[in-house]
Order: sequence, then C-alpha cells, then structure tokens
Amino acid sequence: MTIYLYNTLTRQKEEFKPIEKNKVKMYVCGPTVYNYIHIGNARPAIVFDTVRRYLEYKGYEVQYVSNFTDVDDKLIKAANELGEDVPTIADRFVKAYFEDVTALGCKRATVHPRVTENMDIIIEFIQQLIEKGYAYESAGDVYYKTKEFNEYGKLSHQSITELRLGERIEVGEKKHDPLDFALWKAAKEGEIYWESPWGKGRPGWHIECSAMARKYLGDTIDIHAGGQDLAFPHHENEIAQSEALTGKTFANYWMHNGYININNEKMSKSLGNFVLVHDIIKQYDPQLIRFFMLSVHYRHPINFSEELLQSTKNGLERIKTSYQNLKHRMEASTNLTENNDMKIAGILEFRQKFEAAMDDDFNTANAVTELYNLANHANQYLLEKHTSKEVIETYLNEFEQLFIVLGMELNEQEELLDEDIEALIQKRIEARKNRNFALADQIRDQLKSLHIILEDTPQGTRWKRG
Repeated sequence: MTIYLYNTLTRQKEEFKPIEKNKVKMYVCGPTVYNYIHIGNARPAIVFDTVRRYLEYKGYEVQYVSNFTDVDDKLIKAANELGEDVPTIADRFVKAYFEDVTALGCKRATVHPRVTENMDIIIEFIQQLIEKGYAYESAGDVYYKTKEFNEYGKLSHQSITELRLGERIEVGEKKHDPLDFALWKAAKEGEIYWESPWGKGRPGWHIECSAMARKYLGDTIDIHAGGQDLAFPHHENEIAQSEALTGKTFANYWMHNGYININNEKMSKSLGNFVLVHDIIKQYDPQLIRFFMLSVHYRHPINFSEELLQSTKNGLERIKTSYQNLKHRMEASTNLTENNDMKIAGILEFRQKFEAAMDDDFNTANAVTELYNLANHANQYLLEKHTSKEVIETYLNEFEQLFIVLGMELNEQEELLDEDIEALIQKRIEARKNRNFALADQIRDQLKSLHIILEDTPQGTRWKRG
C-alpha cells in the first residue's frame, strides 16, 4: 500500500516517492549536547525512529543520519560555568543521550556525525557560498545574504517582506542586512576555535546540518525531519544555504512533530516544569514513555501529565495482559482446525488496519487503536471453551510484529531478586577498586535498564527500584 505523508513544504499530504526505489535518505536534527535531553527532545527521537522502523518494515533500506551539535554558545557557557572544556562536556552528554534514547527504544542512526569532526567540510561549504556570491566576510564573521536567495521563506510560508515587517532580527554591527544570518563566528577571547580563511572561529548553527546532510546523504535527500520549533529559522536557513550552493532541491519532504506541554502549560525552565528524560525514566518505564508519545499523532501537540501517563499505562497493561493470557492458554490449546482459516483471516485484518493507519502520515495514534482492538478480539477468543494453537500463535505473532514496528517489547524482563542486585553491586564495587571503570559503568547501565537506580554515597552504594 502507498505511504502518504504530510509535507511541511507544501502543507499537504503527498504520496511518498523516494529518489531511489528501495532506499530512503533521511536526516533528523539531533540535540545540542550541553545537558541531558528533555522530554521535548525525546519526542522527535521516538517519532522519527518509528518512521524509520516502519519504512524498514515496508522493505526500504533507510540511511538515517542524526547529528550532534557539540560546539555552540550553550556548550561554551556550560564549559565556563563548570570549569571544563567543551569536548569534555560534549562527550559526557553524547553518552547520556545514547543512554536515554536507548532506554526509550530508539535505534542508533546509520551515522551520528558531530560538528567538531566535520569542520573541514563546513568551512569548505561556507567558502563556496562566498565564491557564489551568497555570503560575505565581515570582521572575522561570515554571513549569509538572505535576500540573494529568492525562495527564502518557502518552508515557513513567509515572504522576505513579511519577515522585514516582523522585525525578527535586529541589525548587528557586522551585518549588511537585518535578515542575514551567521555562517561563521569569530572566536572571542578564551573561546574554543578552529582556523579558517576568515580567522579563528567556529560555525554558526544552521550551516552544520546543510554540510553534514550533503556529506552523508548527497545534494538531495528524501526526508528532513525535526521538531516544529526548527522549521523557522533553522530549516528555512538550511534550505537557503544548500539550494544556493547546489542549485538542487535540498529535501523532497519535510516532517515536523508537534510541541509538548506539561500539565497544559508550555514547558520552560522559568515555569519550573522542565522535565529531563534522565529523571523521568527513573520514575516510569521508558517503554511507557514511548507508548505515550506514540498514542498521539506526531503532528499534534501532546500534553504530558501524570493522569494521562497513568491512563496510557492502564491501556498498555491491558494489551500486555492479553498477550500473556494468550501465551498461558497455548499450553491448554489443541490442534483444532475447524474454522481456523476464517479466524486467522479475521486476526490478520488488524494488521491491514494497522498498516493503513501508518500509511496515512504515520498515524501511530490510529495504529495503537488497532492494537487495543486486537487485544479485545483476542480476549473474546479466549472465552471460548476450546482454542487452537494455530490461532493463538497467529495472535501472538501479530502482537509481536506490530510492537516491533513501534519499537516496543511485549515480553517483560525478568525481575532481579534483591540478592542478585546486591551481588552485582558488589561486583561493581570491586571493578571500581580495580579501576575497571568500563565494567563498573556496564553494570550500572545494566541495572538501570532493569529500573534499578544506584546512588553512590559516602556510606556506600544504595539502590532502589525506579
């Protein structure tokens, strides 16, 4: 069945036609690694991981690129505040990012490029824009000439005139025009820097994604995705940079997920409702967080609250209970064949409806509804006096395959006994004494994945179930 997706560029659903028949080139904007990611960062990670999984389920080979911004103003500020250098901060939070999104069921990207590892191609990209007349150097900075790109505003559906009237950007001392944006920033005293034709400095935010998308995926990609907040100016500027340089369409389809509110309020540090994934997965099963995110269509806003999370938990447990009841009933089932074909055909209809929902702009909300319906259907079948192993196997297979598409697991992890936990903690203590920090970290991560939270205190290591 054909996949249709909503293209932010055209503001309508379009049939998905990748550049190459069986391959998809997909770029998803990743985090700036100056801190732990918040629940808003988790949504695109989960959403576009699911999009990728579904495309792979449909038979596509997906080249999935998601970057790390490992140098910018926020990282420099964090380094100054903590008395550490930028690479140390970045490395710490790249590792933390992988821990958090892995817990949420997200697969690693095909490539996770970092800005600092791609400085040569970024500088070359900027130099070529200058040579083509789309950028200029000014006192060590380099700016993009926004007015030179005639289609600027096509993603956000704003004209240059409207942007000027909106006065979104104040005139800077070095800019020729208020709408021009930085491609390269001259280093201030004491800041991390790289040598360039324009002096010591570092890239602007927007140029990195244009350069890295081109390096790893080519001049034109199939899907470019990210949070709704990135559509303007970040993605708008990416289009201007990339298409000015290559003369080709940068991305054929643009996908953006909606915002997250916390208890019906916009999430912000000033409101004190800033929720870090690092913290929330200590309180709730990460699989529940993922299921919660997928229970709402990705383009719609989502309200994060304990009440809604509890409601989702109840729904997920209903599905898992149905699955476990099927497995239990298997032992008492027989090799009945009467009406098996008809019953199996009825079960397979749920997969067709699930796929129809996903084919319609990756509507996970409707796909999840079909899982609830499948569970109800299975529960009705289990009321029958005699059940067939073949029918139950079909139910189990459908649950398992469709949960895999959503990046979820149905089988509960075996719970560790207290004495097993104490033994692992003792093993970790010994590893730390022997300076085998890799093993110590591995044990901590193992326990964390099983929702065992360790706390190292002066009196020793304590643990709790989280």
